[in-house]
Amino acid sequence: MTEPSQSPVRTRLYVDSPLAADQSVGLDHERAHFLRHVLRLDRGDAVAVFNGRDGEWRAVIDGFGKGWCSLTVVEQRRPQSGSPDLWLLFAPLKKGRIDFVAEKATEMGVSRLMPVFTRRTDPNRVNSDRLRANAVEAAEQCERLSVPDLTEPLPLFRALADWPTDRKLFLCAEAGTARPIAEAMRATGPCPAAVLIGPEGGFDQSELDELGKLPFVVPVGLGPRILRADTAVVAALACWQSLSGDWTADGGDTRPPFRSSAEPTA
Repeated sequence: MTEPSQSPVRTRLYVDSPLAADQSVGLDHERAHFLRHVLRLDRGDAVAVFNGRDGEWRAVIDGFGKGWCSLTVVEQRRPQSGSPDLWLLFAPLKKGRIDFVAEKATEMGVSRLMPVFTRRTDPNRVNSDRLRANAVEAAEQCERLSVPDLTEPLPLFRALADWPTDRKLFLCAEAGTARPIAEAMRATGPCPAAVLIGPEGGFDQSELDELGKLPFVVPVGLGPRILRADTAVVAALACWQSLSGDWTADGGDTRPPFRSSAEPTA
């Protein structure tokens, strides 16, 4: 058997526990089942773990029990780094589309997910646990070192009541006067930012009128075609990342390589 200190890293897991060398980490039934019965891992196999605070660490499986798994943290693979300072406000969508929004926003580097209810929002409830689970899974898969904060769902104007004055809110409006999104973002320059995407039926005109009076709101357009709400999320976030986000950062890909169990170890 491959020695624990040399075993290849097979997957990544988000955990709540503090992470440091020799720290023990316990996993719940769902994670234990995933490692043992889906990935077919065993004692001595290695996984990567992160908690959004202490970077990414290599850990080895100590053992499995009925509904549990224990790990021992071995060594740090990557130090913690910050996420782009970008929030996403979005009206909840039906069925799998809201899952798509949580997943893709996480992959795109959003630091805060903010569900908001507008006058045309349908549905009017949010399964926050499911939304959080989708964000966690996306963070594990895309190899980011954090999971976006998820705020309590609120009516739109309650969410904006205590808005920080230095944070620009790019309102993706499907109608009315709005600058092309790239032009508006270039003109604004680097700053704390947020993107607001409306419901599937669009914003009510009275909402657009009220939003237009707020000094931190910048109405932007996403081109000549009407985009579905979930498509608009990806389009707007991609524009921001390409102009102001970590896509523009130097240094390239700093992730350590993953190896398959078939590859030789050092």
